[in-house]
Amino acid sequence: MNRPSMKGLTLLAAGVATAGALMTAPAQAATTAVTTTTETCSPWSLQSGLMTQVCAAITGGSVQFLGRVALAGPPTPDFPPQPQTLSTTLSGQVVGGASLGSIAQNVNFLASTVTVNGPTATVACGSTVSGTFGVSKFGWGPSPVTVNAVVPC
Repeated sequence: MNRPSMKGLTLLAAGVATAGALMTAPAQAATTAVTTTTETCSPWSLQSGLMTQVCAAITGGSVQFLGRVALAGPPTPDFPPQPQTLSTTLSGQVVGGASLGSIAQNVNFLASTVTVNGPTATVACGSTVSGTFGVSKFGWGPSPVTVNAVVPC
């Protein structure tokens, strides 16, 4: 007797149904835009006995400035890090143009890297922006770090 098995018929029917659905379903194109963030940072710099850095994070035409504070070296058992209150100032501007704002705040620092969020603004593509980050604590004055970045078109 030459009868097809039920399993074979089931697989054949499933394949035909899938093919039919693919032929009749309209094709839909993906329209999701991917937006990436580019971060341009200054080199780390010794400031107030700590290491500091300023970055410009650019997403499309939006720019946010970030300041970072870290230990200048690894902690040692002889001199464990002590909690510190740091005064920070973070500002941004369009080079040759308007200020994008400034933020001054105190931050608590112990041993791990601290990020300070600064001003955020929308800037025309092709513009160059500049950010400055300064840290001071009792007995140490600021020695600001600066970064320049171009907003891509």
